[in-house]
Amino acid sequence: MVSVIYATTPTIAQARTIARELVKEKLAACVHIIPTVESYYRWEGKIEETDECALLAKTSQRKIQKAIQKIREMHPYEIPEIIVFPPVGGLKEYLEYVNTETS
Repeated sequence: MVSVIYATTPTIAQARTIARELVKEKLAACVHIIPTVESYYRWEGKIEETDECALLAKTSQRKIQKAIQKIREMHPYEIPEIIVFPPVGGLKEYLEYVNTETS
């Protein structure tokens, strides 16, 4: 089973470092980086506006917790945004590729 982990980082350099490490350690088969997303959120009672980078890491079910742990330990935020999207389907060959690359 394949899932997508969505996370944000404050800089492209941090996004690239995390992406490389996830792929290198076989915690993700592929990571897409969206270089700029505008984020609006409430933090400690204030509305914040900032530019961030988004990561979309494709991984197998068995690697989700290790990937989350790796992102967390490499991330500068106190509470990083890390969300796992459950699979609802996909191209069979691509799903097999992700499972192979994360085994």
